Amino acid sequence: MQQLTGLDAAFLAMETGAVYGHIGSVCVLDPSSATEPLTLERLTRVIESRLHLIPPFRRRLVGVPLGLDQPYWIEDPDFDIEYHVRELALPAPGDDRQLSEQTGRLHARHLDRRRPLWELYLIHGLSGGRTAVYTKVHHAAIDGVSGNDILGALLDTSPEGRELGEVPSWACDPQPSQLGMLARSAVSLGGHPLRAARMTYGLLRSAPRLAGSVPRPHLPVVDRLLGRDAHVVLPGGAGAGLRAPATPFNKPVGPHRRWAFRSLPFADVKAVKAALGVTVNDVVMGLCAGALRRWLDEHGALTDQPLVSAVPVSVRTDEQKGTGGNRVSMMMAALPTHLSDPAERMRASHEAMKAAKDQHGALPADLLADVAQFAMPALAGQAARLSARLRLLERVNPFNLIISNVPGPNVPLYYAGARLTAYYPLSAVTDGQGLNITVMSYGGQLHFGLIADRDLVPDLDRMAGYLVDELHSVHRAVVPDAGPALEGLEPAATKQEAATSA
Repeated sequence: MQQLTGLDAAFLAMETGAVYGHIGSVCVLDPSSATEPLTLERLTRVIESRLHLIPPFRRRLVGVPLGLDQPYWIEDPDFDIEYHVRELALPAPGDDRQLSEQTGRLHARHLDRRRPLWELYLIHGLSGGRTAVYTKVHHAAIDGVSGNDILGALLDTSPEGRELGEVPSWACDPQPSQLGMLARSAVSLGGHPLRAARMTYGLLRSAPRLAGSVPRPHLPVVDRLLGRDAHVVLPGGAGAGLRAPATPFNKPVGPHRRWAFRSLPFADVKAVKAALGVTVNDVVMGLCAGALRRWLDEHGALTDQPLVSAVPVSVRTDEQKGTGGNRVSMMMAALPTHLSDPAERMRASHEAMKAAKDQHGALPADLLADVAQFAMPALAGQAARLSARLRLLERVNPFNLIISNVPGPNVPLYYAGARLTAYYPLSAVTDGQGLNITVMSYGGQLHFGLIADRDLVPDLDRMAGYLVDELHSVHRAVVPDAGPALEGLEPAATKQEAATSA
């Protein structure tokens, strides 16, 4: 048995009828490289042979009576892989629009908490002879880094696969008694005072650095304690405190989702990076800012203030590599959607990320996990439901969306012998933040996955297309003598105009 951390359990508590706690991915495959046809039976055999490398796939939840402590993972005595691995087919023509629609529907379904919290779908019928695999796993079991570990266990560096060596024997756990669970919780809860003292000590040590980090967002409690001026402006000429303005997607979410995806050539992203002296992550943030600006302007919702993005940061240590669960923190960064020039947006994104890293570095790395550890599941679930009813996140509006950039493998990979051509992520949205953008690098491309509430952002594919437009614009503006940029990728506006005229 392994107990969930408070942060892991928070992803369980966040779930409502319209909010889902799972994340996912779509692997687009070329099955022509496979040594045998990629059928459901073949895929099931491959996954089953590697279950010892993916502990979360065989574990299910066991709750503590009355929700007095965080739940536990146990090795499921009734594990049935045929329940988790499924297949479906898209009707002709099997284009990317149909794939995004079907994936959005699959992502808008809760996972069954009576079983291990994952599902996998083999999707046939994609145009060009392609196949896709959609996987979703609950965020309580993995974060972005541990999700990469699962991907690494399932994929190979050659179509022939790899030698797995001796597979260790697997023993399921017996169903624990309620009395035994309460006894375990009594021991766990006894350590809370020590953890509280350690967290308080870390915050006090960080206070001088936190107050001295400039520029930074307004933190009223810290400012009052240290007697400092609370009004600090953002970098890049924003001229405003770090506040998240209202947007059409910062409202309560419904139960339905839209998902859109695009791939951008890494070479052109790196060319922009080199020309401006910024990082790849800065370019990603700048591209998102430009795409969001175009979309907001189109909907009459563009503000003169920058948006605010929450950016997940892994705090997983070397000793924690290869373990499941969540080891993440969060930093807040301005998105310069108020700037009209694409090159200026890139430079401002760079400065905003520098400021965010400075602020984040002033806080204890495990602060988010430490704070979450003190919430009893029963109370945390009630608080999440009350927050949804009162629309607190919409009213407080601490940030507009989450943007996450996860580095991926840089070698060709194969899934059950089929060559992986693209890897698109899917994340989660919550009440008050109805849009999420996640990026994964692989195969010389950046693969963007955008997920949103279906009604708040009904034209999500248009927003995704603006990422292509933005890279066209900034590439032309800052890369000298580049020739035709982004060969093979039409700007989204061109595609939309052609579709309208047709």
